[in-house]
Amino acid sequence: MAETVLSFVLRQLSTFLHEEGRLLGGLRQEVQFIMDELEQMRAFLREAEAREEDAQPTLQQWIKQVRDAAYDTEDILDEFVARFARHPATGFYGSVRRIFSSIKNLRARHRVASEIQSIKSRIKSISEAHQRYRSEYGISAQASNSLSALNNTTWRYSRDDALLVEEAKLVGIDQPKKRLISQLLRGDDYQLKVVSVVGMGGLGKTTLVKRVHEDPEVRRHFPVRAWVTVSQTCDFQSLLKDLIRQLHEEGQKPVPQSIESMTATELKKFIKDFLQQAGRYAIVFDDVWDVEFWNTIKFALPESSDGGNRVMLTTRKADVASASCTESLGYIHRLEPLSFEDSWTLFCNKIFKGNSCPGHLMDVAKVILGKCEGLPLAILAISGLLALKDLNRTEEWEMVRRSLGGELEGTGKLDRVKKILSLSYSDLPWHLKTCLSYTSIYPENYKIGCHRLINFWIAERFVEWREGMSIEDVAWDYLSELVSRSLIQVTGVFYEGMPEYCRIHDLLREVIVSKSREQNMVTVTTGQPTMWPSEKVRRLVVHSSSSNNTQHQQQRQNYCIDHLRSFITIGSTDPLLFKMLISEISRNSKLLKVLDLRRQEEIPNEIFNLFHLKYLNLYGTRVERIPKAIGKLQHLEYLNLGKTGVRELPMEILKLQKLRFLRVFEPVDPSDDDYGYHGFKAPSNMGGLLALEVLNYIDASSGSTIVKEIGKLTQLRVLGITKLRREDGKELCSSLANLTSLHRLSIESIGKGDDHEIIDLNHHHPSLSSSSFLQSLRMLILRGRLEKMPQWVAHLHGLVRIDLNWSGLKGVEDPLESLQHLPNLVCINFCGSYQEEGLCFKAGGFLNLKWMHLKRMEGLRWMRVEKGALPRLQTLFLEQLPLLEELPLGIQHLSNLQRLTLYETSSQLREKLLENQKEESEDYTRIAHISEIVIGSYTDDGEWRQRQLWEKKKKKT
Repeated sequence: MAETVLSFVLRQLSTFLHEEGRLLGGLRQEVQFIMDELEQMRAFLREAEAREEDAQPTLQQWIKQVRDAAYDTEDILDEFVARFARHPATGFYGSVRRIFSSIKNLRARHRVASEIQSIKSRIKSISEAHQRYRSEYGISAQASNSLSALNNTTWRYSRDDALLVEEAKLVGIDQPKKRLISQLLRGDDYQLKVVSVVGMGGLGKTTLVKRVHEDPEVRRHFPVRAWVTVSQTCDFQSLLKDLIRQLHEEGQKPVPQSIESMTATELKKFIKDFLQQAGRYAIVFDDVWDVEFWNTIKFALPESSDGGNRVMLTTRKADVASASCTESLGYIHRLEPLSFEDSWTLFCNKIFKGNSCPGHLMDVAKVILGKCEGLPLAILAISGLLALKDLNRTEEWEMVRRSLGGELEGTGKLDRVKKILSLSYSDLPWHLKTCLSYTSIYPENYKIGCHRLINFWIAERFVEWREGMSIEDVAWDYLSELVSRSLIQVTGVFYEGMPEYCRIHDLLREVIVSKSREQNMVTVTTGQPTMWPSEKVRRLVVHSSSSNNTQHQQQRQNYCIDHLRSFITIGSTDPLLFKMLISEISRNSKLLKVLDLRRQEEIPNEIFNLFHLKYLNLYGTRVERIPKAIGKLQHLEYLNLGKTGVRELPMEILKLQKLRFLRVFEPVDPSDDDYGYHGFKAPSNMGGLLALEVLNYIDASSGSTIVKEIGKLTQLRVLGITKLRREDGKELCSSLANLTSLHRLSIESIGKGDDHEIIDLNHHHPSLSSSSFLQSLRMLILRGRLEKMPQWVAHLHGLVRIDLNWSGLKGVEDPLESLQHLPNLVCINFCGSYQEEGLCFKAGGFLNLKWMHLKRMEGLRWMRVEKGALPRLQTLFLEQLPLLEELPLGIQHLSNLQRLTLYETSSQLREKLLENQKEESEDYTRIAHISEIVIGSYTDDGEWRQRQLWEKKKKKT
């Protein structure tokens, strides 16, 4: 893990020399020397860490020294910048301050020079040990292959165990096995077909595919068969030779000796010629780790034969599965964890030999099994551990439950689980290792917000710039890569398919926490004194706690936060603990870069003196005013003041030239988002913040000046405007024409609900007719009255979601006419948007719409869906439509409708739905295809009640 830390710090130092090197003067050469020495050690570190578990304590101590030296170098330079990179003062008092400051700075420069010399001496000493360990442990720059081969051999033995499991002992394998066999034997194609099985480590991919490969029907259909284990590192020529041997042995033919002297190209040609003559073949490539392997091996595989050739492939990485199946008639099977029922069966079979679990162990057994989350490898390993315990002693099982994390870190029964899960981690490039390790800030089973996570990564400088991409896009790519590698699980998606929430498998999280702890990356506490480390804390995360004040006072002497880089609170923090920590941090943590105080109580103004701060999240706090001292935060990039009482920002905000993200808002009605948000009054020259990418919500009630300033913020991707005046609509259109990167746009007029002022965006600006106007827009929210739908909306071909609230359109201004032919529109939300009696969805309209929510359209009496309209609609919400007495006419045409929800609709409609549950009802056939129907209403006490009429569970196909 020190190699990951070192890579990160080296990049930071390189950036520092580039951006701030002029401040160093003569010290620049000293810092460059330190960087050069650390760079030389980096290659050695990876090999040393591979042997760390078996190494002598001296080597382990050396690894820690390298990590600490890298951290300390970063600390010294950050302190240097904090002292010397201030903006100069002006005027008479400024001159006096500069004189005193220069005297202080001379002393400070001497101190910094002394500390850099000290680091240089430490580095020299560490470097000498580096040379000694090279010869002592036989590690060189070329050692990686032998070490990897050693690890690979160990891994092969582990995989071989999976191949020897008796089928009778397998659980939950029948359905996926049948599905895969069906894909292999389907005889309607004569080309090479690839079947890829993808999923996280430990799910049983190898076991499943082995059962398919050995199935008698598969053996009869494919006379030529082979199994090749690839793994992370393989000698490609040796792999090809092994494949040739298997193919000859399967056909009972002698293996030609000539293959020993062939090149890789010759071996591939040999295999291709052999397979073309041999007949139908089925070859398995197990545990493939990169796309390049497939791109190379595919040239050895003939494409066509009578009945079709087949390749099966197992991998943890979605991009490998996709690449192998793209060119062929491929099929990707994503292997899912076992259901709780199958997990319980496997668990009990292993421990109780098929008997039921004793009642006194039932509760603790279910908790332990829950930690496995359907991962067969973990279930077998943990049940093997429990099988050795006394069944009559519940306390022994409780001890296992409490120490599962420790078991993973030890060398006991669960060590194999750790090694298998760690393989995916080890395969990551260093920047993704850092990002994944950072997820250790979250508690177990935490619902991780993806936007918050990637903004943490950006603020921590884990994300590297790429040419032609915004830093946020690069961060989303990082997240996508971790999802693709089966290391992060997406649990919720946003309107356009982007991940909104994610999580980490519990046992993988234990591995990540262990790695994070090794490199002193994150310190997590709930306030208990035993949780505090004695070494320097770099990132402190506080989870929910119930500690008392005495404990807080006791622990004040047990930790050092002078070098703290991040302070994050997650959940409801104990007020006394928070007050003590934030007071200490405000005074002493001058190097702090990330401060996330989401939903905390008292926020001291001293936090605005933290010069290095890049990320400040005060969402949901009681802050009502931002002081002028905000201007000191020259490095601030992220400022979240959502759901606070802030209504105005001082002029000093314009000094924050690196500010990329600015959110300031409070709901007009906290109980109902339909009424929009209060924004903030901005300085008149707000357009000077040229780095802004996210800005919401800005109060436009002051007039056209601020609206014009918006047009200068050409990097904006997200924009929210409140209290727009009708007469400023033309100026806004002019400004929007400049925002070519805008993805999300929300516009609210002055007023509330039906009293909103008119939003007038129908203006003939020269850019409006061009194909570039708002063509990057994915989401549009208009909250206010509309006389007409803006003409340009019908040309937003990239639009995925549109919300129209309180538009009150009438007569010929049917919003459906403007929207029905938008090719990418997936989601519609209408609230008080239409004042006519009926809505008609015409044939051929809304071809990709999946979600529709109609709300508070009080005059709506009927809906009609023509055949061919809304063919992909999956979810339909009808809410607070008091005059709607019939289900939509033509609802039977919505063949993909999965969920119909009716909230606060007319009593007649609810009664008809209840009647339609009966199969003898004449209307039953109109809604019989819908998987789930829910009706709900509020009681007189304001309590929400809902009733699920039915839920059909479709069989998996």
